[in-house]
Formats: sequence, structure tokens, C-alpha cells
Amino acid sequence: MSNIIVGLDIGTSFIKTVIGEIDSENKLEVIGFSKKPSNGVRNGVIVNIDAAVAAIKESVDAAEQLAGAEVESVYTAIGGSLVEGKNSEGDVVVDTTPHLRALEINEDTKRRAQESSRAIDLPLEKKALQAVTQEYIVDDLPGCKDPVGVIGKRLKVKVHIISASETACVNLTNCVERAGYYLQGICSKTLVSAMATVHEDELELGSILIDLGAGSTDVIVVNKGAPVFMASVPVGGNLVTSDIALVKGLPVEEAEKIKIQHGCCWIEGNEIEQEVIIPSVGGRGPEQTSRYELCQIIQPRVEEILSMVKKEIVRHSNLTKLNGSIVLTGGGSLMSGIVQLTQNVWGTSSVRIGTSSDFGNLDQDYRNADFATAVGLVICNKDAAQKNVRQKSKTRFSEDQKDSEGVGKKLSKLFKNFF
Repeated sequence: MSNIIVGLDIGTSFIKTVIGEIDSENKLEVIGFSKKPSNGVRNGVIVNIDAAVAAIKESVDAAEQLAGAEVESVYTAIGGSLVEGKNSEGDVVVDTTPHLRALEINEDTKRRAQESSRAIDLPLEKKALQAVTQEYIVDDLPGCKDPVGVIGKRLKVKVHIISASETACVNLTNCVERAGYYLQGICSKTLVSAMATVHEDELELGSILIDLGAGSTDVIVVNKGAPVFMASVPVGGNLVTSDIALVKGLPVEEAEKIKIQHGCCWIEGNEIEQEVIIPSVGGRGPEQTSRYELCQIIQPRVEEILSMVKKEIVRHSNLTKLNGSIVLTGGGSLMSGIVQLTQNVWGTSSVRIGTSSDFGNLDQDYRNADFATAVGLVICNKDAAQKNVRQKSKTRFSEDQKDSEGVGKKLSKLFKNFF
């Protein structure tokens, strides 16, 4: 069914699936979604294909049952240290004759500038995913969103090129195809999350999206409506779980449950006195502790992670001030006190949890911050479903450069015009 779009977020702890449908009025509606435990994935990398295939099937099947629709193809995302963002520029003359006159810029000139900006050397193990336009400059006059129709002699374009590990992309493709679905494209995890949760004014003023995952913490900086910097630190919520397990002498599974049910990283008021019962382990009886004591274990680790992200941005982005917001997504953003701790680390009150727009459905859980990637995949590929351009061939992603470039062009356009 060409009007169905499926976003599949294959995470370290959970696999989220969101099924969207384009109705007769060209509106997007979420008709099904699911969140199931992940297997075979470590720090965002597939390490056991059979286990990952089974987990993908379980998640998609659950979303299919809710939607009452059969899934044939999906979009997925990749993040962590496997993804890298790099700024690039392309510069061309408008008049290709020896006269070099000032002429009206047309689509061909715009295309040549884009091609010039993408002519960069990538490591052999890397593959270009998307090239998102930041701005056009006509004769050294910056700030042009679309140069077509403008008179000038030279056209420069600034883009942000996102690349990923080709091996990781091939493994993702193998998993999805072995699960019985066609993989339509692989996108950047933080980019599509930003599309789902960052507001228009925040994009223009300059904002930071931090995706707090289980295996890694990923960040993207957007300014003037386009990404300018991406990074990843190889630590996440699993490290918090390990800290609880170590201090309290618990199995990792029990520590994870306690973290989800009672964990917090900032505590004040009546919450300090709240009691928490740690279940018996082996021959040891149940233990009584407090939420405050749990916070003393969790807060230093989460604060360290946020500080590492801040250091990466300050060191590499060359940005001195952003007037937008810090938007938190991923499973870690659901922890109590995360907004207050982030405000304290960054020294700003402009911090919020990233929630998606309302796309219908009585159950609104898909709007939660941990579904940002899956919802973003559906949003950014709406045009593809509407135009019924899904490819029928089973060409592997690693061999399908045309598909990769197509997704990049759609993302670039949608990132500018979605709102």
C-alpha cells in the first residue's frame, strides 16, 4: 500500500515501530505503533543478526495488529559513533561561458552547486546518507534560502553531509530483509528526531537535540533551519543501570527495573523521603532504600554524560551562542529530574522534553520522547508515500546509491519546509 509509511527505530534496549497513513485529504495519521525489547544490538551496532531479526518481527507484528495493515517496507535510522556529520561548500559560476556575466540563477545552476558541495573524500568504510542544505550565497551575499531567480555571477552553497559506516548499513539492510521487509532508506537518527520534535522557531534561532539512548548519547546542533554539527559519546543509560547493579549488588535486569520505576537524577521536596523496596536476590531478603539514595547513584553518571556532550559541542562546533532550546529525546529523557539536571549542567532554563505533534490515534504514547526517531522517519518520508515512489527492486542498500541520494534530497527539502 503506497499510502503507508513505516518508521523502524532499532535501538539497544527497545525497537520502536510507527505506522503512518496518508488519508484522502493528504493528512498524516498514525494508525499503529509498538515498543518491544531489543535483542542482538549493542551500543547501536547489530552484533547478532538472528536475534535482531526476531526482535524486529515482534515489534512490526505488534504495530501491524494495532493498525490493521500489513507492512511491506520500512525506513530505519542509524546513530551513535557509526554516524558522522561534516560541513562542506560548493562554489560555481552562473555563466558557464568565458564572459562570466551576471545572469539569473536557474535550477541547473543550483544543481551544479549542490554537486560541487558533495564532492568530498570519504573514508572507504563510510557511505554518504544525506546532504542537507544550510544556505545559499549569491556573490558573497549570504542568507538566501532559494537562489532560483536571483541575479548573480557566482553561487555558493553550504551543506551538512551525513555519512555512516557502510558495514553497519549493510547489516541493517540484511536484518530488515531477513525479517521479510523491504528497506526503503536509512536516515540519521538525530536528524529525523529533530524533525519530529524541534519547533520552527527553535530551528531558526539555534537549538540542540540530545538523544539519550541506552548505548550512546547522540547530539545534533541546528541553526538557521539546518544542522551544523553532530556528535556522539559512547555512553548512555546502560551505564546508569550498571552503576545501580554494582552499588546495590543486583542483577542487571533487576537494576534496570528499579531505574525505570523509581530512578531519578534530580530530587527535591517530598520525593527525598520516598521509600523504595529492592526485591530479594538469591538468599538475601528484600532491602529498603530511598529514592534519594538512588538519586545519589544516578545523578553523577547522568551529569557526567551531559557534561561530555557539552564539551564535544563547545570544542568542535565553533558556536558561541544559541537562542533556541535544548530538546531531550530517547529513553533517558523519560527519567524524572532530567530537565532540571540538564538546566543545571548547561546553565539555561531553555530545556524541554521533545514530544511529537498529534497525528491522531486514541493512544498518544507515540508522542513520547522515546518515539521521536520512529515518528521522524514517518514524517520525513511522507512525500515518498504520497507520490507512490517506493522502489520495487530488492537492491541492497550498499549497492543503491540512487536511493540514498533520493532520501537525502527529501530530507534536505523537508527540513527546510516541514513547518
